[in-house]
Amino acid sequence: MTKKRKKIMLLGAGGREFHNFNVCFRNNPNYEVVGFTATQIPYIENRIYPPKLSGPLYKNGIPISPEKELSKLIKKYKIEEVIFSYSDISHIDLMHIASEVLACGADFKLLGPKATQLKAKVPVIAVCAVRTGCGKSQISAKFAKILRAEGKKVLIIRHPMPYGNLEKQISQRFRNLEDLNQNLCTIEEREEYEPLMKEGFTVLAGVDYQRILTEAEKTAEVIIWDGGNNDLPFLKPDLHVVICDPLRPGHEILYHPGETNLRMADVVIINKVNSARKEDINFVYQNIKLANPRAKVIMAKTIISVDQPELIKGKTVLVVEDGPTVTHGGMPFGAGLVAAQNFQAQEIVEPLIWAKGEIKTALKKYPHLQKVLPALGYSSKQIKDLKASINAVHCDTVISATPIDLSKIIEINKPVARVTYESQKIDRTLTKILKESKII
Repeated sequence: MTKKRKKIMLLGAGGREFHNFNVCFRNNPNYEVVGFTATQIPYIENRIYPPKLSGPLYKNGIPISPEKELSKLIKKYKIEEVIFSYSDISHIDLMHIASEVLACGADFKLLGPKATQLKAKVPVIAVCAVRTGCGKSQISAKFAKILRAEGKKVLIIRHPMPYGNLEKQISQRFRNLEDLNQNLCTIEEREEYEPLMKEGFTVLAGVDYQRILTEAEKTAEVIIWDGGNNDLPFLKPDLHVVICDPLRPGHEILYHPGETNLRMADVVIINKVNSARKEDINFVYQNIKLANPRAKVIMAKTIISVDQPELIKGKTVLVVEDGPTVTHGGMPFGAGLVAAQNFQAQEIVEPLIWAKGEIKTALKKYPHLQKVLPALGYSSKQIKDLKASINAVHCDTVISATPIDLSKIIEINKPVARVTYESQKIDRTLTKILKESKII
């Protein structure tokens, strides 16, 4: 008699849910994954996880539905277990979803590191965070530069952002800007990959991380896992570094799975200490020590620079910030607004009245964004609306604080001052940590 397969569903946001499926359920005959759901990122629902990825147990692939249909789907397909598989959600909101699932009669489950982490043949440094927008990529780049200076061959594996054709994104390698163009990368993907590539590093990403890891192991002597949002590393780390943000004090223990990262960390970096209040830095420090007293804690300054400060002083400016940091990351501002204030802008425009299409919709969805415009570009339509929104604003200067040169993506009809930011005065400390960990 054939054993009945347990019907399950994975809740996701275009990344972690696919990894959990690949490593835990793809070839597991005890489970039937009826579907995925999608949230947080636009345009990622109403797709199919393709047969090329889903394997022989799912010859027609697996449907991806909007998370708002969750209760209906549980009842329609008699789902027995729901597995939560995305990041950067408050503990309260997480339990609201759990309550919805339980009320429908299904079990609610979270998968931990032992079930989902892949073991590499070479040392792995995982750079993660307690929230999105803490400054992970700055730290990943610092580790990569230190390792390169020590003669190590370094590859960076980035947390997934497979928002397009999943079959074409199974395993991706990014070495130059042409690779970004060929892969039709969104603005968010470019923001993560481009700064690392400009430093001369190759970035791997995609959907199937066992294949990606196998590819990386062919040449890498050390792998850096560059995390996304506040998710857990997909690779088992030899050194786990977690970034905290004192501009959001308390968030380090209030968001999933950021608190888990904090409790697992070998090293915790409190970033942006030069921009935060002393009492907030102390509050974050005390929370770290309560959650993970064994972790080494490092204080790091984030220095903000502008390529053309004369375009800001005394001017009316529009501030464009990194999208995820100020949208689902919950920050009302980023480095762009700080630069506007530091370099003495006369007036900072409130963008809502000028915003067009989906950018206006986003500003209404995130009402905490009063003085900044998020650089959203998950589709050609959204990029078009972003361009129209920026160009409609009556101002002297656009302050662009995204990690990419936005003017190469869209044509902007006014001068652009680019903002960059870097964690400073921690290179020696990071080198010492790598030596103590016997990675160099």
